[in-house]
Amino acid sequence: PEVISGRTHKPTAVELSPWVEYEFRVVASNSVGTGEPSRPSALLKTKAAVPVVAPTNISGGGGSRSELVITWEPVPEELHNGEGFGYIVMFRHLGSATWTKAVVASVEASKYVYRNESIKPLSPFEVKVGVYNNEGEGTLSSISIVYSGEDGPQIAPVGVSALSVSAAEVEISWQPIAWNRHKGRVLGYEVRQCW
Repeated sequence: PEVISGRTHKPTAVELSPWVEYEFRVVASNSVGTGEPSRPSALLKTKAAVPVVAPTNISGGGGSRSELVITWEPVPEELHNGEGFGYIVMFRHLGSATWTKAVVASVEASKYVYRNESIKPLSPFEVKVGVYNNEGEGTLSSISIVYSGEDGPQIAPVGVSALSVSAAEVEISWQPIAWNRHKGRVLGYEVRQCW
């Protein structure tokens, strides 16, 4: 509280954080100056409340075929606002009206993996992550777009040719596989030699 009248002996401390331990001291002052602070009060924990801070940096992607990997930055402990803290992960295929909801009951969690054989490679999903504790469900993050895992290449390179450069070297070339919106991008090639 701000400076209060000398006739007041029971002020109210406001705007404290839920589920946090506090101790208090009182300092007397007058026109001459400020005295020594009192001894600290006993520790007092404020009551629990529904969490109000949602996770940040919602992203994901990668993973294996038929997986949707969702990641987030965990909420700091001082913002859990009570016991039984965890995360609520909600996602739906872009354009769908129905949300799928999953509960992650770990305070340290920062990742959720949804596996389903019906997920097509590189499918876009709308994702939001929220919080809860024993007092109820709290705030949800804004919606982020996350893509499901890629599939392995389904075709081989074409136009493979070899040119002898020296007695010990051969230069090999081929036409690259085009990036496919529905399958993924090629990150590399493996060249095998046959005798």
